[in-house]
Amino acid sequence: MKYFLIVGEASGDLHGSKLIRRLFELDRNALIQAWGGDLMSKEGATILKHYQELAFMGFAEVIANIGTIYKNFKICKSQILAFNPDAIIFVDYPGFNLRMAKWAKAADFKTFYYISPQLWAWKEGRVKHIKSSIDQLYTILPFENNFYKKYEVYPEYVGHPLLEAIAEFTPDTDISKQFSNKKILALLPGSRKQEISKMLPLYLKAAKNFPDYTPVIAAAPSLSMAFYESFINKEESKSLIFQGRTYSILAAASLAWVSSGTATLETALFGVPQIVCYTGNRLSYQIAKKLIKVKYISLVNLILDKPLLKELIQDEFTVSNLVAETNKLDSEKIKTEYLKLHDLLLPDNASFQVANSIISKLKSA
Repeated sequence: MKYFLIVGEASGDLHGSKLIRRLFELDRNALIQAWGGDLMSKEGATILKHYQELAFMGFAEVIANIGTIYKNFKICKSQILAFNPDAIIFVDYPGFNLRMAKWAKAADFKTFYYISPQLWAWKEGRVKHIKSSIDQLYTILPFENNFYKKYEVYPEYVGHPLLEAIAEFTPDTDISKQFSNKKILALLPGSRKQEISKMLPLYLKAAKNFPDYTPVIAAAPSLSMAFYESFINKEESKSLIFQGRTYSILAAASLAWVSSGTATLETALFGVPQIVCYTGNRLSYQIAKKLIKVKYISLVNLILDKPLLKELIQDEFTVSNLVAETNKLDSEKIKTEYLKLHDLLLPDNASFQVANSIISKLKSA
Protein backbone atom coordinates (compact mmCIF):
# COMPACT_ATOMS: atom_id res chain seq x y z
CA MET A 1 0.00 0.00 0.00
CA LYS A 2 0.99 3.64 -0.43
CA TYR A 3 1.32 6.10 2.47
CA PHE A 4 1.83 9.86 2.45
CA LEU A 5 3.02 11.47 5.72
CA ILE A 6 3.03 15.18 6.52
CA VAL A 7 5.43 16.37 9.23
CA GLY A 8 6.39 19.98 9.93
CA GLU A 9 8.85 19.93 12.84
CA ALA A 10 11.88 18.12 14.27
CA SER A 11 9.85 16.21 16.88
CA GLY A 12 7.46 15.05 14.16
CA ASP A 13 10.44 13.84 12.11
CA LEU A 14 11.49 11.67 15.06
CA HIS A 15 8.04 10.18 15.63
CA GLY A 16 7.35 9.91 11.92
CA SER A 17 10.57 7.96 11.41
CA LYS A 18 9.55 5.37 14.01
CA LEU A 19 6.13 5.02 12.39
CA ILE A 20 7.69 4.58 8.94
CA ARG A 21 9.90 1.80 10.26
CA ARG A 22 6.85 -0.04 11.62
CA LEU A 23 4.89 0.48 8.41
CA PHE A 24 7.68 -1.16 6.41
CA GLU A 25 7.89 -4.02 8.93
CA LEU A 26 4.15 -4.73 8.74
CA ASP A 27 3.69 -3.97 5.05
CA ARG A 28 6.62 -5.25 2.99
CA ASN A 29 5.14 -3.69 -0.16
CA ALA A 30 4.78 -0.23 1.35
CA LEU A 31 5.61 2.85 -0.70
CA ILE A 32 6.04 5.98 1.41
CA GLN A 33 6.32 9.61 0.36
CA ALA A 34 6.43 12.40 2.89
CA TRP A 35 7.00 15.94 3.95
CA GLY A 36 9.48 15.45 6.76
CA GLY A 37 13.14 15.30 7.63
CA ASP A 38 16.39 13.37 7.65
CA LEU A 39 15.26 10.74 10.17
CA MET A 40 12.26 9.83 8.03
CA SER A 41 14.48 9.70 4.96
CA LYS A 42 16.86 7.27 6.72
CA GLU A 43 13.94 4.93 7.38
CA GLY A 44 13.14 4.76 3.67
CA ALA A 45 10.59 7.49 2.96
CA THR A 46 10.96 9.68 -0.11
CA ILE A 47 11.04 13.22 1.28
CA LEU A 48 9.39 15.71 -1.08
CA LYS A 49 9.80 18.76 1.16
CA HIS A 50 11.96 19.17 4.25
CA TYR A 51 10.34 20.44 7.45
CA GLN A 52 13.02 23.15 7.70
CA GLU A 53 11.13 24.98 4.95
CA LEU A 54 7.90 24.90 6.98
CA ALA A 55 8.88 26.11 10.45
CA PHE A 56 7.09 29.41 11.08
CA MET A 57 6.57 30.05 14.80
CA GLY A 58 4.05 32.41 16.35
CA PHE A 59 1.24 34.60 15.03
CA ALA A 60 3.43 37.39 13.70
CA GLU A 61 5.76 35.00 11.88
CA VAL A 62 2.87 33.14 10.24
CA ILE A 63 1.36 36.40 8.98
CA ALA A 64 4.72 37.50 7.57
CA ASN A 65 5.05 34.24 5.62
CA ILE A 66 1.43 33.74 4.57
CA GLY A 67 2.26 33.72 0.86
CA THR A 68 4.75 30.88 1.27
CA ILE A 69 2.30 28.93 3.41
CA TYR A 70 -0.47 29.11 0.79
CA LYS A 71 2.01 28.06 -1.90
CA ASN A 72 2.94 25.04 0.22
CA PHE A 73 -0.71 23.96 0.42
CA LYS A 74 -0.91 23.98 -3.35
CA ILE A 75 2.32 22.02 -3.76
CA CYS A 76 1.30 19.42 -1.19
CA LYS A 77 -2.11 18.84 -2.80
CA SER A 78 -0.57 18.30 -6.23
CA GLN A 79 1.98 15.82 -4.84
CA ILE A 80 -0.71 13.84 -3.04
CA LEU A 81 -2.85 13.67 -6.17
CA ALA A 82 0.13 12.49 -8.22
CA PHE A 83 1.01 9.76 -5.69
CA ASN A 84 -2.61 8.76 -4.96
CA PRO A 85 -1.88 7.15 -1.56
CA ASP A 86 -4.06 4.61 0.23
CA ALA A 87 -3.62 6.62 3.42
CA ILE A 88 -2.57 10.14 4.36
CA ILE A 89 -1.01 10.28 7.82
CA PHE A 90 -0.82 13.68 9.50
CA VAL A 91 1.78 13.93 12.28
CA ASP A 92 1.16 16.82 14.71
CA TYR A 93 1.72 20.24 12.98
CA PRO A 94 -1.97 21.21 13.24
CA GLY A 95 -1.95 24.65 11.61
CA PHE A 96 -1.07 23.08 8.28
CA ASN A 97 -2.31 19.54 8.74
CA LEU A 98 -5.89 20.25 9.78
CA ARG A 99 -6.37 22.38 6.68
CA MET A 100 -4.84 19.67 4.51
CA ALA A 101 -7.01 17.03 6.19
CA LYS A 102 -10.20 18.90 5.28
CA TRP A 103 -9.14 18.91 1.62
CA ALA A 104 -7.95 15.28 1.74
CA LYS A 105 -11.22 13.99 3.16
CA ALA A 106 -13.22 15.93 0.57
CA ALA A 107 -10.98 14.35 -2.09
CA ASP A 108 -11.95 10.91 -0.69
CA PHE A 109 -8.58 9.91 0.80
CA LYS A 110 -8.32 7.85 3.99
CA THR A 111 -7.06 10.15 6.73
CA PHE A 112 -5.20 9.33 9.95
CA TYR A 113 -3.86 11.78 12.53
CA TYR A 114 -0.97 10.69 14.76
CA ILE A 115 -0.25 12.93 17.77
CA SER A 116 -3.42 14.84 18.42
CA PRO A 117 -3.40 18.62 18.02
CA GLN A 118 -3.40 20.26 21.45
CA LEU A 119 -6.99 21.44 21.11
CA TRP A 120 -7.46 21.12 24.86
CA ALA A 121 -5.06 24.09 25.15
CA TRP A 122 -6.54 26.39 22.56
CA LYS A 123 -8.69 26.52 19.43
CA GLU A 124 -11.08 23.97 20.92
CA GLY A 125 -13.48 24.68 18.05
CA ARG A 126 -11.17 22.79 15.72
CA VAL A 127 -12.56 19.56 17.16
CA LYS A 128 -15.27 19.76 14.52
CA HIS A 129 -12.56 19.55 11.84
CA ILE A 130 -11.14 16.43 13.47
CA LYS A 131 -14.60 14.89 13.62
CA SER A 132 -15.42 15.60 9.98
CA SER A 133 -12.00 15.18 8.35
CA ILE A 134 -10.12 12.41 10.21
CA ASP A 135 -10.97 8.72 9.94
CA GLN A 136 -8.88 7.83 13.00
CA LEU A 137 -7.13 10.01 15.57
CA TYR A 138 -4.28 8.70 17.75
CA THR A 139 -3.56 10.37 21.10
CA ILE A 140 -0.33 10.23 23.11
CA LEU A 141 -1.20 12.05 26.35
CA PRO A 142 -3.27 10.26 29.01
CA PHE A 143 -5.84 13.04 29.53
CA GLU A 144 -6.66 13.67 25.86
CA ASN A 145 -9.30 10.99 25.30
CA ASN A 146 -11.53 12.45 28.01
CA PHE A 147 -11.35 15.82 26.28
CA TYR A 148 -12.47 14.34 22.95
CA LYS A 149 -15.15 12.12 24.44
CA LYS A 150 -17.40 15.08 25.23
CA TYR A 151 -17.40 15.91 21.52
CA GLU A 152 -18.20 12.30 20.55
CA VAL A 153 -14.76 11.83 19.03
CA TYR A 154 -13.14 8.52 20.02
CA PRO A 155 -9.37 8.42 19.53
CA GLU A 156 -7.06 5.47 20.13
CA TYR A 157 -4.64 6.17 22.98
CA VAL A 158 -1.31 4.60 22.00
CA GLY A 159 1.07 5.79 24.74
CA HIS A 160 3.79 8.37 24.24
CA PRO A 161 6.28 7.73 21.41
CA LEU A 162 9.14 9.25 23.41
CA LEU A 163 9.18 6.14 25.62
CA GLU A 164 9.97 4.07 22.55
CA ALA A 165 12.55 6.51 21.20
CA ILE A 166 14.42 6.77 24.49
CA ALA A 167 14.32 3.01 25.11
CA GLU A 168 16.03 2.45 21.74
CA PHE A 169 18.65 5.12 22.36
CA THR A 170 22.35 4.30 22.91
CA PRO A 171 24.56 7.20 24.09
CA ASP A 172 27.48 8.29 21.91
CA THR A 173 30.61 6.80 23.46
CA ASP A 174 32.78 9.79 22.54
CA ILE A 175 30.46 12.19 24.35
CA SER A 176 30.05 9.97 27.42
CA LYS A 177 33.85 9.70 27.75
CA GLN A 178 34.27 13.44 27.42
CA PHE A 179 31.61 14.01 30.09
CA SER A 180 32.79 11.28 32.48
CA ASN A 181 34.37 13.61 35.06
CA LYS A 182 32.15 16.67 34.60
CA LYS A 183 28.87 17.96 35.96
CA ILE A 184 26.88 18.84 32.90
CA LEU A 185 24.36 21.66 32.59
CA ALA A 186 22.35 20.88 29.46
CA LEU A 187 21.15 23.95 27.55
CA LEU A 188 18.16 23.25 25.30
CA PRO A 189 17.17 26.61 23.75
CA GLY A 190 14.79 25.27 21.09
CA SER A 191 15.11 24.36 17.42
CA ARG A 192 14.25 27.57 15.54
CA LYS A 193 16.61 30.49 14.97
CA GLN A 194 14.28 33.12 16.36
CA GLU A 195 13.71 31.36 19.69
CA ILE A 196 17.35 30.32 20.08
CA SER A 197 18.46 33.91 19.48
CA LYS A 198 16.34 34.99 22.44
CA MET A 199 16.93 32.04 24.77
CA LEU A 200 20.59 31.07 24.39
CA PRO A 201 22.26 34.38 25.34
CA LEU A 202 20.35 34.41 28.65
CA TYR A 203 21.23 30.76 29.30
CA LEU A 204 24.92 31.47 28.73
CA LYS A 205 24.94 34.52 31.00
CA ALA A 206 23.19 32.60 33.77
CA ALA A 207 25.55 29.63 33.39
CA LYS A 208 28.47 31.81 34.53
CA ASN A 209 26.94 31.65 38.02
CA PHE A 210 27.48 27.88 38.19
CA PRO A 211 31.25 27.34 37.80
CA ASP A 212 31.01 23.71 38.94
CA TYR A 213 29.02 22.87 35.82
CA THR A 214 30.07 22.67 32.19
CA PRO A 215 27.34 24.21 30.00
CA VAL A 216 26.62 22.00 26.99
CA ILE A 217 24.46 23.34 24.18
CA ALA A 218 22.16 20.85 22.43
CA ALA A 219 22.29 22.19 18.87
CA ALA A 220 19.47 21.39 16.45
CA PRO A 221 20.66 19.33 13.47
CA SER A 222 18.88 21.68 11.05
CA LEU A 223 21.02 24.71 12.00
CA SER A 224 24.70 25.38 11.36
CA MET A 225 27.36 25.16 14.04
CA ALA A 226 28.44 28.65 13.01
CA PHE A 227 25.06 29.97 14.11
CA TYR A 228 25.55 28.57 17.63
CA GLU A 229 29.20 29.57 17.79
CA SER A 230 28.20 33.19 17.15
CA PHE A 231 26.75 33.28 20.70
CA ILE A 232 29.98 32.07 22.33
CA ASN A 233 32.56 34.67 23.33
CA LYS A 234 35.83 34.24 25.19
CA GLU A 235 34.11 34.47 28.56
CA GLU A 236 31.88 31.56 27.59
CA SER A 237 34.60 29.45 26.00
CA LYS A 238 33.92 26.78 28.62
CA SER A 239 30.65 26.02 26.81
CA LEU A 240 30.50 23.01 24.53
CA ILE A 241 28.25 22.53 21.50
CA PHE A 242 27.08 19.18 20.13
CA GLN A 243 24.79 19.01 17.14
CA GLY A 244 22.01 16.45 16.83
CA ARG A 245 23.05 14.71 20.06
CA THR A 246 20.48 15.97 22.54
CA TYR A 247 19.81 12.53 24.03
CA SER A 248 23.51 11.88 24.64
CA ILE A 249 23.77 15.22 26.40
CA LEU A 250 20.71 14.50 28.56
CA ALA A 251 22.03 11.02 29.40
CA ALA A 252 25.11 12.67 30.94
CA ALA A 253 23.50 15.80 32.43
CA SER A 254 22.89 16.62 36.08
CA LEU A 255 20.78 19.70 35.39
CA ALA A 256 18.99 21.28 32.40
CA TRP A 257 17.49 24.56 31.27
CA VAL A 258 14.88 23.78 28.67
CA SER A 259 12.62 25.68 26.30
CA SER A 260 8.97 24.71 26.54
CA GLY A 261 7.75 21.91 24.30
CA THR A 262 8.61 18.28 23.72
CA ALA A 263 12.11 18.83 25.12
CA THR A 264 10.73 19.26 28.64
CA LEU A 265 9.25 15.76 28.49
CA GLU A 266 12.41 14.28 26.95
CA THR A 267 14.48 15.81 29.74
CA ALA A 268 12.12 14.37 32.36
CA LEU A 269 12.25 10.87 30.87
CA PHE A 270 16.05 11.00 31.15
CA GLY A 271 15.60 11.87 34.83
CA VAL A 272 17.28 15.28 34.63
CA PRO A 273 16.06 18.05 36.99
CA GLN A 274 15.16 21.12 34.94
CA ILE A 275 13.93 24.69 34.80
CA VAL A 276 11.50 25.42 31.96
CA CYS A 277 12.02 28.74 30.19
CA TYR A 278 10.44 30.57 27.31
CA THR A 279 10.44 34.00 25.72
CA GLY A 280 9.40 34.94 22.22
CA ASN A 281 7.92 37.57 19.97
CA ARG A 282 6.06 39.97 22.27
CA LEU A 283 3.03 40.34 19.99
CA SER A 284 2.72 36.57 19.56
CA TYR A 285 3.00 36.07 23.31
CA GLN A 286 0.29 38.62 24.12
CA ILE A 287 -2.09 37.03 21.63
CA ALA A 288 -1.33 33.53 22.89
CA LYS A 289 -1.82 34.59 26.51
CA LYS A 290 -5.39 35.62 25.73
CA LEU A 291 -6.19 32.44 23.80
CA ILE A 292 -4.38 29.57 25.50
CA LYS A 293 -6.32 28.00 28.37
CA VAL A 294 -3.82 25.68 30.04
CA LYS A 295 -2.34 26.24 33.50
CA TYR A 296 1.21 25.30 32.46
CA ILE A 297 3.43 25.45 29.39
CA SER A 298 5.49 22.36 30.20
CA LEU A 299 4.17 18.94 29.25
CA VAL A 300 5.54 17.54 32.50
CA ASN A 301 3.38 19.84 34.61
CA LEU A 302 0.37 19.33 32.36
CA ILE A 303 0.51 15.54 32.55
CA LEU A 304 1.11 15.48 36.31
CA ASP A 305 -1.46 18.29 36.72
CA LYS A 306 0.72 20.19 39.19
CA PRO A 307 3.62 22.68 39.09
CA LEU A 308 6.48 20.25 39.62
CA LEU A 309 8.82 22.23 37.36
CA LYS A 310 9.40 25.96 37.69
CA GLU A 311 8.32 27.82 34.54
CA LEU A 312 9.93 31.15 33.68
CA ILE A 313 7.85 32.68 30.91
CA GLN A 314 8.43 35.87 28.89
CA ASP A 315 9.23 38.75 31.32
CA GLU A 316 9.88 36.29 34.17
CA PHE A 317 12.66 34.69 32.15
CA THR A 318 15.64 36.74 33.30
CA VAL A 319 19.17 35.79 34.23
CA SER A 320 18.62 36.61 37.90
CA ASN A 321 15.38 34.60 38.10
CA LEU A 322 16.95 31.61 36.36
CA VAL A 323 19.90 31.61 38.75
CA ALA A 324 17.66 31.97 41.81
CA GLU A 325 15.26 29.20 40.78
CA THR A 326 18.10 26.86 39.89
CA ASN A 327 19.60 27.31 43.35
CA LYS A 328 16.22 26.41 44.91
CA LEU A 329 15.75 23.26 42.82
CA ASP A 330 14.69 20.14 44.77
CA SER A 331 16.31 17.50 42.56
CA GLU A 332 15.25 14.44 44.56
CA LYS A 333 11.59 15.45 44.62
CA ILE A 334 11.66 16.06 40.88
CA LYS A 335 13.25 12.68 40.13
CA THR A 336 10.65 10.88 42.25
CA GLU A 337 7.81 12.55 40.38
CA TYR A 338 9.45 11.70 37.06
CA LEU A 339 8.92 7.99 37.84
CA LYS A 340 5.17 8.58 38.16
CA LEU A 341 5.24 10.49 34.89
CA HIS A 342 6.80 7.54 33.07
CA ASP A 343 4.08 5.17 34.24
CA LEU A 344 1.34 7.58 33.11
CA LEU A 345 2.74 7.57 29.56
CA LEU A 346 2.68 3.80 28.98
CA PRO A 347 2.44 1.74 26.75
CA ASP A 348 5.86 2.09 25.17
CA ASN A 349 5.23 0.92 21.58
CA ALA A 350 3.18 3.76 20.13
CA SER A 351 4.51 3.59 16.57
CA PHE A 352 3.74 -0.14 16.29
CA GLN A 353 0.22 0.39 17.56
CA VAL A 354 -0.43 3.20 15.09
CA ALA A 355 1.04 1.33 12.12
CA ASN A 356 -0.87 -1.82 12.98
CA SER A 357 -4.11 0.11 13.40
CA ILE A 358 -3.75 1.95 10.09
CA ILE A 359 -2.94 -1.17 8.10
CA SER A 360 -5.77 -3.13 9.75
CA LYS A 361 -8.28 -0.38 8.96
CA LEU A 362 -7.13 -0.13 5.34
CA LYS A 363 -7.39 -3.90 4.85
CA SER A 364 -10.86 -4.04 6.35
CA ALA A 365 -12.18 -1.07 4.39
